[in-house]
Amino acid sequence: MADEKQIRHHISELVDEEHRLERAHIGQALSADELARLAAINVELDRAWDLLRQRDARRAAGEDPDTAQERDASVVENYRQ
Repeated sequence: MADEKQIRHHISELVDEEHRLERAHIGQALSADELARLAAINVELDRAWDLLRQRDARRAAGEDPDTAQERDASVVENYRQ
């Protein structure tokens, strides 16, 4: 199970990749593959942030944060606000 430091590092790597993709194409359209990769990055980011929130909630409730598990993209991407 990943800890907060590892999860935050993964988030940072994803954000860096997202920014590289976007900066490389300023004023230009992204290819279909690049758009697909950006979409995948956004899903991975949502899942990583969700895992951090789960860990924080478990810790705040006096539970073991290590019992939090990464949720499937279909769950995370269909949250209602």
